[in-house]
Amino acid sequence: MRKTLGRVLPVAVLIGTMGTAGLTAQTATAAEPAAAAQATAGQGSAADIKDQILAIPGMSLIEEKPYPGYRFFVLNYEQPVDHRQPWKGTFKQRVTLLHKDVSRPTVFFTSGYNVNTNPRRAEPTTIIDGNQLSMEYRFFNPSRPDPADWSKLDIWQAASDQHRLFTALKKIYPKNWLSTGASKGGMTATYFERFYPRDMDGVVAYVAPNDVVNKEDSAYDRFFGKVGTKECRDKLNNVQREALIRREPLEAKYKAAAAENGWTFNTVGSLDKAFEAVVLDYTWAFWQYSLLADCATIPDAKTATDQQIWDTVDTISGFSAYADQGLETYTPYYYQAGTQLGSPDIKQPHLKGLSRYGYQPPRNFVPRDIPMTFQSAAMADVDTWVRNNAHQMLFVYGQNDPWGAEPFHLGYGTRDSYVMTAPGANHGANVAKLQDGEKALATARILQWAGVAPAADVFRADGAAPQTAAPLAAPDPVLDQTDLRRDSLRR
Repeated sequence: MRKTLGRVLPVAVLIGTMGTAGLTAQTATAAEPAAAAQATAGQGSAADIKDQILAIPGMSLIEEKPYPGYRFFVLNYEQPVDHRQPWKGTFKQRVTLLHKDVSRPTVFFTSGYNVNTNPRRAEPTTIIDGNQLSMEYRFFNPSRPDPADWSKLDIWQAASDQHRLFTALKKIYPKNWLSTGASKGGMTATYFERFYPRDMDGVVAYVAPNDVVNKEDSAYDRFFGKVGTKECRDKLNNVQREALIRREPLEAKYKAAAAENGWTFNTVGSLDKAFEAVVLDYTWAFWQYSLLADCATIPDAKTATDQQIWDTVDTISGFSAYADQGLETYTPYYYQAGTQLGSPDIKQPHLKGLSRYGYQPPRNFVPRDIPMTFQSAAMADVDTWVRNNAHQMLFVYGQNDPWGAEPFHLGYGTRDSYVMTAPGANHGANVAKLQDGEKALATARILQWAGVAPAADVFRADGAAPQTAAPLAAPDPVLDQTDLRRDSLRR
């Protein structure tokens, strides 16, 4: 333990904690599946680990799902609505636990959104062959207080959720811990480290945006002026222009789709505003989720039919994204983007004279009965802390990912920390996509931080990593699936 320190939503300050004594334990609510009851070597008897977990005050079982070589639990954990005033009420936060062995290190993962209730491994979990605790971010249903006091949705409260959960489980999993996440999850891992720097032994933050000054977004405009090739940029821009030129026939299709699917537009205000928001997301969403080679699938705007323009925009941006039904799940994200995290405001000069609303702010995507006030100091505080205090932190970005236009930076006060960029990669960038030398270094550092680096992996005097550094766990096509969010550009 160290003593120092979809727009597509990335796919936010008071430090301190208060005790949470008095939160009562919950009884298990689901029976243990018979097939999953078999323990593997080193895991103890079938009931042992479950009993230990459920002995934690406030922990209850939703279900256990079988998976070869692991025990996988879906759980609820009772958390204070306000960690500064824990006596004022609690809510149940959904978490999952992929248990391998208490003698292995553990990865603390969060997507920053809902938790996946199927067994999954984050890349660091595969690298260290460890356990994985995954937490649903507060205020994402069903992990939402009732009634919901939205002022309690901030980055410190969320980091305190992680700190309290880690403290409870560290007694059972005593080996090293790493935190990780991608996009908003990478931001979450970084904020956790900022507020509780003594908890984790290392941080692996993937494609984490760092919008320090919310009103200064020229870095995104520069990104879109040079990403990929001019030919590809022009094709994407021309589709956007053509979609707005053909607003009338395409909105007729939108009205028909809304009627068929039951979409409404009360939050954003009108179908016209939703339509334009989807179209303006198009180029960003392409680079976030696609590769340069995918430009071949973009139609020629000059010859494309209305249906072809509709299809490409719907495939890449998604016309359901700004309907009430598409926004509802992501209300907590848009709230945080409009109160602490910040959000990009790109210019898109090629749409001059065609755009009616511009790149709309998060306020437009949150119901008006939820108050929002932006806290400009939140991200500046985190950025300053990372530049001066980062210790055993790794930031991984994709070269062609728009969110990487405003990354985290390391200053002179940082130690054993790195920022690496995967060439040609999008928002799915990871260690495996880095160039060979950086991949070996990143893998070796992760193994070292987790306390499981092979004896042969001795670092040279210049700090270079051994070329033999590789993940300890065998690949698993189910556990290692990547669940990229394709709901909207803003996530």
